[in-house]
Amino acid sequence: MSDEPRWVDRLISYVLRGGVTISIIVVLAGLVITFAHHREYFRSRPALGALTNPGTSYPSSIGSVVEGVREGRGQAIVTLGLLLLIATPVARVAVSIAVFVIERDRLYVVITAVVLSLLLLSFVLGASG
Repeated sequence: MSDEPRWVDRLISYVLRGGVTISIIVVLAGLVITFAHHREYFRSRPALGALTNPGTSYPSSIGSVVEGVREGRGQAIVTLGLLLLIATPVARVAVSIAVFVIERDRLYVVITAVVLSLLLLSFVLGASG
């Protein structure tokens, strides 16, 4: 068995683990900030219900997430963590393209680039709908 599959597997493993780990840390930081700014969530069931109510307004665009993170709003930070989690498999596909370029495997570069394009297109179309 050659060393090539090992370094590729490790690289992809690091991307996936790193993405999940970072997203968990960001989500937890957002939760801590949310509860630090709103201590009433600990004491009042109705206040906590207002936070988790489906009708509650959460950051729903990249711009509102960025603005909320700049302002230190916990809900925006949690949303950022979830976006990072969603971006993790996309990053894995992008890393795969780089690996196939290094290996000079044109067929898989094209196939993986099409997959990445479809993923990104689905995000764009989903955001516009």
